[in-house]
Parts: sequence; structure tokens; C-alpha cells
Amino acid sequence: MGEILLVTISGEDRPGLTKILTGILSEYRVDILDIGQAVIHSTLSLGFLIHIPADAASAPLLKDILFTAYELGFNAKFTPVSEKDYATWVSAQGKPRHIVTILGRTIGAEDIHLVSEVIADNGLNIDVITRLSGRIPLGAEGLNRRACVELSVRGVPKDLGNLRKSFLDIAALRGIDIALQEDNVFRRNRRLVAFDMDSTLIQAEVIDELAAEAGVGEEVRKVTEAAMRGELDFPGSLRRRLSLLEGLPVATLDKVYERIQLTEGARRLISNLKRFGYKTAIISGGFTYFGKKLQALLGVDYVFANELEIVDGRLTGKVVGPIVDGPRKAELLREIAQAEHIDLQQVIAVGDGANDLPMLALAGMGVAFNAKPVVRQGADQSISALGLDGILYLIGLKDRETLDAG
Repeated sequence: MGEILLVTISGEDRPGLTKILTGILSEYRVDILDIGQAVIHSTLSLGFLIHIPADAASAPLLKDILFTAYELGFNAKFTPVSEKDYATWVSAQGKPRHIVTILGRTIGAEDIHLVSEVIADNGLNIDVITRLSGRIPLGAEGLNRRACVELSVRGVPKDLGNLRKSFLDIAALRGIDIALQEDNVFRRNRRLVAFDMDSTLIQAEVIDELAAEAGVGEEVRKVTEAAMRGELDFPGSLRRRLSLLEGLPVATLDKVYERIQLTEGARRLISNLKRFGYKTAIISGGFTYFGKKLQALLGVDYVFANELEIVDGRLTGKVVGPIVDGPRKAELLREIAQAEHIDLQQVIAVGDGANDLPMLALAGMGVAFNAKPVVRQGADQSISALGLDGILYLIGLKDRETLDAG
């Protein structure tokens, strides 16, 4: 059988260390069973799990490693591994894995403590911890500050529903976001991202803005809020609100569009999605007039929304064709995926209202963005602490792999 050893090297990082050490190991015909390396603030920890053949002596090998480490200014540690422990380690292969992503403007020790406590209480083990956000200068302030840590965990949760609830509670308490995803091939191979428009891609509910221009803002806003909370049927509430806009000049649409602001991170997210070959779509209960303008601005591939009826330069208070409500959103998402030959597990859907829930449920990943409580509870993931570009972290991208956009 020979010997199994865990060799751990630590010290200030320098180029060529792996080459030197593996050169020594190769002289003794050593098999490398596992290897891992981490560097934190220029301090390296490098580990080899090695098998020394039965016909080879370990003492000269260990002596050579110790001497080389000393010359280079590193510490070397050797830990024997029994056949039983090695067999246990091998048997863990293939166990389910999940990715836990912690997002916020800042991430403190207590945040990680609370998350890791829940992970441990659910019988899971943290294998790898990775920082996805860039290096943050001391004293950095402002809305563009982002922090993200990704944890790869192994094992079967005792109660997946309770695990998610615990993460939601911590997120609410600490003002952060915590995402939990199964680590599978689809998680690393998303291809389509579909967005709701109002209060998701843009910082406004367009119908409320139009109502303000028509002088019926308060009345329409109350109906909108009730509909977004799921208290009213969406098609009925939309018809009710639109009827109050009858006679509004079409020029008002441009006036409203000019003052609409994109949501934080929207431009950065979509530009990077396009760069990596993703298809993008707007599927909205809002209006195509605004969706088409955003499509031209951002380069979105598909737009589906409600078509305002316009006669003699004024709104009639009606829409042309079927209303895009919750079920219709899910249907359109399915149609886009089929047209692009994309599995639904490779789809991300993002929204904030109750009428987005069917679309979020259908997608491989549903993201509730700055959403109402009922939507946060019904979606796979929730983002409230960061802008829309926080989604880049959920698909595993590091800041250094992405480009900023204005």
C-alpha cells in the first residue's frame, strides 16, 4: 500500500514554488491524490495529498522537502493519513454540493459566522471559500461598493426549506443577501436572462408616471401597489388603471421616458451578459413603447409587453392584444427558450412583483429583485442589498472577469 501523507506548505507567495516541489515529488515516483492552493494577502497555503509507493523510503523525501522549504523561507508540515481515513474521503465523492453566495455592500465576520453556523447545523461541510468581489480599498464608500463571498458546501441538508428560511432571516437581520443553489452543470451554463421592466430594470412604475401626468396619480398608485402585492387580479387592475389614462397625449410617453432611470447595475449586468454570449429578454406587464426604447439602449434581444392603443395621437385607455400577466410571462419565457434551443434550467428570470412569480418558478433560477415579501419567499434567490449586477455573482463570475459599464 505504501504511505499516504498530507504535505502542507505555507509562507509568503512566490513564483515557481509548485514547480520546485513537484520536481522533488517526481524524483520519488510519488502519486498526487489531491492538490489545493489558496493565497490570502500574499500569504500562500499549498497542500499535496500524496501516496508514497511501498518500495520507496519516505524519510529522504521528507528531508528534501524540509530542506527546500527552509531554503525558500516556507514552513512544511507532514500529516499521516490512514487507509481508513483515505477511504472515507474517497467515499464522500459524488455527494450533493451547493453554492452559498453572500452578497452585500460589506461583509462582516458576524455575517460569515451566522451563515457558517446554519451550514454546520444542517450537517453540511464547507469545502472551498472564494472571494468573488474585487479588492476594496480602506475607506471606500458609495453605492458602487460591492462585496461577495462564495462558499462551496458538501452534503445533504437536513431540511432544505428550513435552511432557506434561516438564510432569509439572517439576510433580513444583517442587511445582506444569501443565495443557495445546487451546484450542477446548469448552474455553470446559463444562457438566457429575462427581466421584468418596471421597478426591476428601471426605477419606476411607468403607469404611475403616466398617471401623474394625467392628474390621477394617487388613484392609480394605490391600484398598482395592491396588484404588485398580489391582492388584485393583474389584468383587471391594469384595465382599471389604463381607463383613467384615456385621452392622454402620446407625446407624454416621451416626456416620461426621458426622466426614467435605469436600476443600479442594469447596464453593467446586461453588457457583461452580452459579452459572454447570453441572450436577454424583457418580459413585462408594462408597455412595449418603453420596452423597445430600452431594447435599443441596452441591446436586449427580445421584448414582450403590453401594446398601448393609440388613436389620433392620444391613448384610448386600452391595450392591443392579450394582456401580459403572470401566466403569459411564463408562457413567453418558455417560447423564447424553445426558439433559442435553451433548456429552462439554463434560464434566469428576474422580477419584483407577484405577477412575476410564474416566470420565476419556471426558470432554472428565479431572482426576486428588491421584491415584495411574497415574491422573496416564492423565488429561488433574492437580491436587495446590491444592484442588478449582483446577478453576475450568482452565476459565479468574479469582478476581475467582468467589465464595468456606465
